[in-house]
Amino acid sequence: MPKRVGMEVSLAASEAACAADADLIAAYPITPQTHIVEHLSELVADGKLDAEFVPVESEHSAISVCVGSSAAGARTFTATSSQGLALMHEILFIAPALRTPIVMVVANRALSGPISIWNDHSDIMAERDVGWIQTFAENGQEVFDLVIHAFKVAEDPEVLLPIMVNLDGFTLSHVVEPIEILSASEVSQYLKPYKPQMVLDPKKPVTMGPVGMPEVYTEARWQIESLLRGSKKVVVRAWKEFSKHYGRTYKPIETYRTRGADVILITMGSVTETAMTAVDGMREKGIKVGLVRFRLWRPFPIEELKRAVTGVKVLAVMDRAISYGGQGGPVFTEVRSALYGQSGQLQVFGFVAGLGGRDITAAMFEQMVKKAIRYAKKGKGPLYELMGVRER
Repeated sequence: MPKRVGMEVSLAASEAACAADADLIAAYPITPQTHIVEHLSELVADGKLDAEFVPVESEHSAISVCVGSSAAGARTFTATSSQGLALMHEILFIAPALRTPIVMVVANRALSGPISIWNDHSDIMAERDVGWIQTFAENGQEVFDLVIHAFKVAEDPEVLLPIMVNLDGFTLSHVVEPIEILSASEVSQYLKPYKPQMVLDPKKPVTMGPVGMPEVYTEARWQIESLLRGSKKVVVRAWKEFSKHYGRTYKPIETYRTRGADVILITMGSVTETAMTAVDGMREKGIKVGLVRFRLWRPFPIEELKRAVTGVKVLAVMDRAISYGGQGGPVFTEVRSALYGQSGQLQVFGFVAGLGGRDITAAMFEQMVKKAIRYAKKGKGPLYELMGVRER
């Protein structure tokens, strides 16, 4: 039977990579991700995980080692955060192009400047278009489960793309929660040994990542786009299989109390559970509000989103990042674009909150909903609203 234990969520991510029997971990420490790879180094050193642990001199080197390891046929894992993810930027594009199914946990943290070690989503939103599958966890159990799921999807012969599993830094990564930890034997019922389709082998040399002349570059880019869009059916299939094995269900778009709602909050990440509390409080006050949250961010689950908000009049979309000089937060702009032309009088309003780790309370979510309702009645509102800005 699975063992339920109190554990720091970062360590649960490590235990998931261990239970998945990763072959190689390459990583560089960065707050608030460090505990993940630190614990994996202990598991390898103690003989609990038969893997190569490669301590490198930077995050750029970490992802480079991971690409080489995966290309050689090894089940490969890494983790990073914030500036470390930004330093990986150059190589992140190469991983999907070479069809290397790397799994990476990102402990989301604000980008500089000013320097901030606290949580928001500016790091992952800066990397949303690198060609990786991307999922978001709300709590420790989901972190463990989504890492196992990530290996299942990434290594599927129909996919062979890298995956980022996102968890909020500190507010989730460093919290101790009750988590059902699956053993390696239990995980093996779901996640079979990795059988690479293409490998670098000195006995059978091949070229990987050659120069893409203009005559082939467009087709190469379209192949990644087609694969990423096509991966959604594998993502969903793997979640259904996970549910059959372990009883926990995940979907690309998940809802809470949306039946009969006139207004819906849209969120992602651990703050969603605070939003649920806010929804409960508003329902008690007679405000017909529900919640929609993204579990899958890339590929963007447009059809599931449309179904989730059918019949709703008002959306209040909360971002934890700003698209500077643009039209608001990245989630807001993508949701609004996806729903353009949606039947009815749906109005979408954007709110940015929680930058650099600033608290997001249930009262703040209620404020967003009430503002969205007020703007909808007027038929207009601000382009987007940055919540909680202190007056000078």
